[in-house]
Amino acid sequence: MKRPASDSTRNPRVLIFADESNVTSAAKASNRKLDWLKLRDHLVNERELIEMVVYAGLPPAMPEWQAERDKKNKFLFWLRSHGFLVVPKDGSPADESHYKANVDVLMAIDGIELSTQMHPDIVILVTGDADFADLALHLRRRGIRVEVASVAQTLGAGLKTSANGIIDLTKLLASFEPLT
Repeated sequence: MKRPASDSTRNPRVLIFADESNVTSAAKASNRKLDWLKLRDHLVNERELIEMVVYAGLPPAMPEWQAERDKKNKFLFWLRSHGFLVVPKDGSPADESHYKANVDVLMAIDGIELSTQMHPDIVILVTGDADFADLALHLRRRGIRVEVASVAQTLGAGLKTSANGIIDLTKLLASFEPLT
């Protein structure tokens, strides 16, 4: 499908894909609460937001995980009610206190499909995971600018070199409330 002709009078159209676990871990490592609304505003930065899609792993649908699952669903409801498009994925137990819900494949597939359908000028990948380097290169070959938003310490080298630009979230995270 052909991309629409660029209109130099309009702001660039931005499509954001966020790995919730990755960005939440970065905030926790900075001892900060993640402010999703400020994060979104910072990333959009006076450009036109098409959509911000948040990929989130859910605790397993098992009795021993129910309290944590309910808490996570409440958070995801909050995200939806504030305009985020949420893509949840059920996790499976990794051990007694951890679960694994790998959302990378969902995020990569959507990165390609939604970019093809929505025609963004810029895609922002909110993750430091180097597994997304191939997605960044694929989008760039389609003429889409790719920016990666992460903290420098967790940004994989392959992803860093695959993107057009890097948005270092260190200062933004430092402005958020400390964890209590």
